Amino acid sequence: MKFNSDIDIDFGDRDKILKHIKHISAAMRNVKPIRKHNTGIYVNEIPYDAINDISNIDYAEAEERGYTKLDFLNVHVYGLVKDENHLIELMRDPNWSKLKEETFVSQLIHLANQYSTLQKMPEPIDSIPRLAMFLAIIRPGKKHLIGLPWSEVAKTVWDKAEDGYTFKKAHAIGYAWLVAVHMNLIESGHSTN
Repeated sequence: MKFNSDIDIDFGDRDKILKHIKHISAAMRNVKPIRKHNTGIYVNEIPYDAINDISNIDYAEAEERGYTKLDFLNVHVYGLVKDENHLIELMRDPNWSKLKEETFVSQLIHLANQYSTLQKMPEPIDSIPRLAMFLAIIRPGKKHLIGLPWSEVAKTVWDKAEDGYTFKKAHAIGYAWLVAVHMNLIESGHSTN
């Protein structure tokens, strides 16, 4: 059985954890010049290119062969989270009405350039599921759903599109929680710029 994975892990500073994990950086060999993947690493055995200090196989080919790549992502918002208890405190419903304020939205991760699109939605974003659907419909493969009621969006938003990049539901939910955490950080006076 072939296992295709897309595992993203967010960090306030990915370099802090990478110092403690034996890994090989994923390679982008189908580009000129070949280079390290921006975020991808392997913690399992994979053919290694010691000259370039990267995998000897392009990340797309490595996935086809069954290697598991992890994407360790730098997310500046998490740099403001003190500890697990602080994160749990920040994972509460934010003041959803702030999404009607252009200045506030312009500060938000994943939404900073989406204020005008937010205004096209006929119903408010007032929950994590709705925010996740919004994050999904601003991707190219689902833009045709912008402006529809949430009940209509929900019918097809998680279906894979024939053309254009789409979000998987798990990614969208994770990103929605990140936006909610960021909203709560800004509301509590923490600057993230």
